[in-house]
Amino acid sequence: MSFLDTIRWNADGLVPAIAQDSQSGRVLTLAWMNREALELTSSTREAHYWSRSRRKLWRKGESSGHVQHVREIRLDCDEDAVLLVVEQEGGIACHTGRERCFHRRLDGGVWRVDEPVLRDPKDIYGD
Repeated sequence: MSFLDTIRWNADGLVPAIAQDSQSGRVLTLAWMNREALELTSSTREAHYWSRSRRKLWRKGESSGHVQHVREIRLDCDEDAVLLVVEQEGGIACHTGRERCFHRRLDGGVWRVDEPVLRDPKDIYGD
């Protein structure tokens, strides 16, 4: 039996994957993986995800250069969520040019951006 068979994949054959910074412990992003993405992540030690909107496999950093080097892969107790402990190359995980995707905080019933853009996305991805 493969380690992939242990996972409780959802009806679409996906599992949520949380990327956490190995140094700070901060949650960087939540993405989705299919079997191929998790298998590639395990074998290459670089994060691969499944894009639900584009319906394709992608390697984190393939266009931005902000690769996630995987130090640990963990499975939660319900076997339906994966945690990747990563070293984030370039210190940017979000396509908005911020350190992490969770850059909005609920404050008085309003979502407020409370983390700076570290690099303009146009400089990362072009126009």
